[in-house]
Amino acid sequence: MEVKQIAVVAVTEAGAVTARRIATALGGAELHGRAGRVADCEIAFAETAEHLRRLFRLGRPIVGVCAAGILIRAVAPLLADKAAEPPVLAVSPDGASVVPLLGGHHGANRLAIRIARALDGHAAVTTAGDIALGIAIDDPPDGWLVANPEAAKPVAAALLAGEPVRVEVENGEADWLTAAGLGEDGQWGIRVTDHAVEGDDELILHPPVLALGVGCERGTAAEELVTLARDALAEAGLAEGAVACVASLDLKADEPAVHALAAELKVPARFFTPAVLEAEAPRLANPSELVFRETGCHGVAEGAALAAAGADGALVVPKVKSARATCAIGRAGHPIDPARIGRARGRLFVVGIGPGGDSWRTAECSRVIAEATDLVGYGLYLDLLGEAACGKRRHDGAMGEEEARARLALDLAAEGRDVALVCSGDAGIYALATLVFELLDREKRTDWNRLEVAVVPGISALQAAAARAGALINHDFCTISLSDLLTPWEIIERRVTAAAEGDFVVAFYNPVSQRRKSQLPAAMQILLRHRAATTPVVLARNLGRPGETVEITSLAELDPGQVDMLTIVLVGNAESRAFAQAGRRWVYTPRGYASKWS
Repeated sequence: MEVKQIAVVAVTEAGAVTARRIATALGGAELHGRAGRVADCEIAFAETAEHLRRLFRLGRPIVGVCAAGILIRAVAPLLADKAAEPPVLAVSPDGASVVPLLGGHHGANRLAIRIARALDGHAAVTTAGDIALGIAIDDPPDGWLVANPEAAKPVAAALLAGEPVRVEVENGEADWLTAAGLGEDGQWGIRVTDHAVEGDDELILHPPVLALGVGCERGTAAEELVTLARDALAEAGLAEGAVACVASLDLKADEPAVHALAAELKVPARFFTPAVLEAEAPRLANPSELVFRETGCHGVAEGAALAAAGADGALVVPKVKSARATCAIGRAGHPIDPARIGRARGRLFVVGIGPGGDSWRTAECSRVIAEATDLVGYGLYLDLLGEAACGKRRHDGAMGEEEARARLALDLAAEGRDVALVCSGDAGIYALATLVFELLDREKRTDWNRLEVAVVPGISALQAAAARAGALINHDFCTISLSDLLTPWEIIERRVTAAAEGDFVVAFYNPVSQRRKSQLPAAMQILLRHRAATTPVVLARNLGRPGETVEITSLAELDPGQVDMLTIVLVGNAESRAFAQAGRRWVYTPRGYASKWS
């Protein structure tokens, strides 16, 4: 399970003093402050309730140094599934009281106790078991699994009643299980085990101590690998809930079957270089010279299981085979943290964020931005993300450095990061999606070719401008970039002529720049040879951003001096019309309905 960065939120400078102490004590927490009231914060926000709702939707744990009512009113409309909601805590500005409001048994109680100790305050934990016992036995540390949650209540009840409860730790560490009454005797018990067991009178906890090492031929069916792994666990009597990760050679980082197995078990997939796996050769049960010649290591499944289990780990299931796959299981002497071993498969999302404002971002775009570890883009576009960029590593680039940004995004993803390459408008319309695929196709780098790559569409400037002005592109249209940096003007001129002769509505991207002033007037003259001077023209600037303007003019009246690089120019066809309604002007292009009516 992904552990998301804690947001410590302050709404006043007085509260910010305590918030800074909390962020320091937690280590890695991010300080958020109300703009104009809190100085020296990492993330500034303008509207408190909306910011809290955004954090809550992203699943970020929230520590609000403010009145509890502020937090309650902000997130109350979003409450739906208590099993999926992040921890929300209120801390008094003086640090004296720490109140877990939501997610008590999903980390909030533990977080409250930790903060209270750091502030020398009081954790107002209201869960009976936590108060009396100091632990929540049904809320184990990250990565642990409660196999039978229904047993938590009678076990906690026994402890609360002062009855002894036996504890049996078969493998892994369980230092967090400390409470009066825990010992060797009792009608009820707690068993920490990586074995698949049932307990009518005990709570079964699975620590994340198993590493599932796998290998497979290229194109192996997911079902074959999943069946092999599950059979191996079952035959050894091991619990799926104790598997911390699926591990393999980095050559398999793009193998769908490996990722399907990880998804089936709800654990991360991690990958190791041949050198790391070869270092495990002395511990392999079934070293293979054939495998060494093909991969550079003497064992993929066993080597990966041992590398993930660590130096104090051991093989508990040597390599087993199916027709096209292998599997081995390693056991660590301590809980495995997948984030600290191997490397994840990198993901690169080329994201279109729309014209600017977050209201025009798609849900998929917002989800991808939220999941990204790194954001790469032209600085202005990253600034447009506002609060959505909080908690991310930013890699700002300058205008004109498109290839450098695309390469950087690919390289960062190749390091195992989740990268969003941010584009304005739609990522596939005069943006960086094509450059990414061109680099992949042209260079065929091994590390890049293992990546998961996806293009996330956005609302284009073309769509936004047409919508703001009415319905100008409701019939056949085309887009033409007037920038001759990459395309010779002769080709652009030929395309404008073809669009004019074909009577297409035309959207001009990159109409002018500081050094390019002649292309737009030239394009207008070409169009005027084929359509009326009264043809409507839309000039849309800064769409979805502060300073947005949308002007409707005509071919004859168009002044190129009104146009800059932040402007998109839409020119109607012979059928396009402009008219007035409710005090404003609209433009549209008929589709032929009038002939049907007549």
